[in-house]
Amino acid sequence: MGERIATVGSVVINVIDFDRAKQFWTALLGVGVAQEFPGFAWLERQHDGGIVVALQQVDTPKQGRNRVHVDTGVADLDEGQRRIEEIGGSLVEEHEVQGYHWRIMADPEGNEFCIGGRR
Repeated sequence: MGERIATVGSVVINVIDFDRAKQFWTALLGVGVAQEFPGFAWLERQHDGGIVVALQQVDTPKQGRNRVHVDTGVADLDEGQRRIEEIGGSLVEEHEVQGYHWRIMADPEGNEFCIGGRR
């Protein structure tokens, strides 16, 4: 392994409806907003050492499949999906490989993220 070139500071999600996105992602992750500027918000970390999720307001809608996405874990896939749909998310696809199950979900603007857990 070579010398580190960069360190991940946050994962940024581009959104059009900034307020709706803040409501969705803070509810999904169970966190508040740590810092905010017009059109940009860093959410609180879920735990020490956790990744920071940030939201950035943009003018153009998402097109096509995400090239990068956030993976999350839930205790129960069905319950996780139900709760995500209650706050405005939707199911995109369901997958299983060698006994591991996950679902691709989308936020209200179509930004994809995965939930993995037991069935």
